[in-house]
Amino acid sequence: MAAVYRFALGTPLLLASLIAIAGARGEEARPVRTPPEHACLDQKERRAEIGSGGVVRLATAIRAAKSRMPGTVVQARLCHGQDGLVYVLTVLARDGKVARIVVDAAKGTLVGER
Repeated sequence: MAAVYRFALGTPLLLASLIAIAGARGEEARPVRTPPEHACLDQKERRAEIGSGGVVRLATAIRAAKSRMPGTVVQARLCHGQDGLVYVLTVLARDGKVARIVVDAAKGTLVGER
């Protein structure tokens, strides 16, 4: 038990040391990227796509996702999929399970689940 406790106390120090070493080497922290098959749009790109009328409203995508898994949508992103734009919705189910539901942004239909 004492070894686990010492490790837990040493973890923040280890993390701080690694960050300091990376900074000393001139390396910068890199954000975690979405896989290339789901490269997501930034705010400006989303507004342009929604304004063009080429995608369904987010509410339509949320209804499709909730038909697959009832719960609360905790994150919604508009991303490039294999066959065009998709909404990637993270849903927290009532039983505590989390799923990523993919909805076709042009049709508003379910594409899959991750």
